[in-house]
Amino acid sequence: MDSFIQKIRDSLGDNDDFFFQQEKIGRANVILMGFISLIDWTRTKETLHANMENWNSDRDDALSMMEAVGEVREMDLSEAITMIMDGKLIVLFESERKLVVATAYPSLLNRAIESPTNENLLQGAISSFIEDIDTNIGMVRKQIVSRHVKVRSFLAGTLCHKKLSLLYDESHADSKLVANIIKQIESSSDKEINNLQNLTKALGLSAWSSVPKFNTTELPEEVAGALIKGRVVLFIDRMPFGLILPNLIWDMFSLENDRNYPLPLMIVIRLLRVIGVLTTLIAPGLYVALVAVNPEVLRIELALTIAQSREGVPYPAIVEMIFMLIILELIIEASTRLPKSIGPTITMVGGIILGQAVVTAKLVSNLLIIILAATTISNSTVVGFQNSLAVRLFKYLIVIMSAMYGVLGLLAGLVLICAYLSSLNTFGISYLNISMNKGESNNG
Repeated sequence: MDSFIQKIRDSLGDNDDFFFQQEKIGRANVILMGFISLIDWTRTKETLHANMENWNSDRDDALSMMEAVGEVREMDLSEAITMIMDGKLIVLFESERKLVVATAYPSLLNRAIESPTNENLLQGAISSFIEDIDTNIGMVRKQIVSRHVKVRSFLAGTLCHKKLSLLYDESHADSKLVANIIKQIESSSDKEINNLQNLTKALGLSAWSSVPKFNTTELPEEVAGALIKGRVVLFIDRMPFGLILPNLIWDMFSLENDRNYPLPLMIVIRLLRVIGVLTTLIAPGLYVALVAVNPEVLRIELALTIAQSREGVPYPAIVEMIFMLIILELIIEASTRLPKSIGPTITMVGGIILGQAVVTAKLVSNLLIIILAATTISNSTVVGFQNSLAVRLFKYLIVIMSAMYGVLGLLAGLVLICAYLSSLNTFGISYLNISMNKGESNNG
């Protein structure tokens, strides 16, 4: 017992928030250990004394007393340290060779459930996930009340333990998909998972894929819809969103909240998103192709109008397009990083002044500003921020191909993108798979 206690103190005793306290609870002398920063010590101590005062058992032995305090476990050093680091209270009875994991009131380290900040809803539940993984799982169970929803939890990492929870509906999910994901997580339990790149490597997925392998959402409604469609959802502790596996191409066009609208409106909304993606991909490349390589495709009146708008511009179309696209990316990134109180104002005013200045200075044409505005607005219609990033990246390929080969290069760029998307798969499921959305069509 003394050596066990000494090993714990040697491992954790140099932390100022670690407490090691001898206490008398009922008739037993115990040693309490934990982190004061993770445990509400006052309430926890009161609960321990209350449990012992109310303890009344026919079995007047030490084991019965220990069971009244908490869960009795063997004295395993690594497990005890893990429990303490996880915010549990360890109770050691001096006369016994077992430890007790007592129920501890956690310190209030989590924010309350709030409305989503990255995904806007017009109709539907406005609660969003928070950093506490157990709260997030509870929100999903409130959203989809079904005995078929299963939860599997894992611990990953050796230096920094991170809790992961896997949710799936056993009546809809592919058992092979679930088994493959569980096997991969268990085989990578020694890897540190502190961000999504670490998670991608732990799942055995390519870290160089420009298209995300999982769809992130902070809405319980979207997670519930994904479970019904046979997807698997992964939660990581301290990350306020769920990861839907696998991510499919239709996810950038559809939301579960769309089904709160009448069917004709839902179809129109999703059609607008498809048009938005095509506009984002095609508009910049088409401008470069028609201005620099294939002006003969245009009607003479339109060709003269474009030529007049570019009068005095000293650079070729590809240079002014790449220049303005980079400026636009900088504005978008600045709007993301600046404080919310000043970010929208600075980026809006800066964008207007900059756009007017480059046109007045004859660095770019008026038509290009219109094309860029349409492209930016269209890109914002994509569902999921990571999906929009992938679309923003693909448009540069089409612009470069269009500058070299004109309209033919634009079509070749689209073919290359389609070929790349068709080559993607997640745990054997193609990115272009549409059969996993059958739950949506059946519900409709």
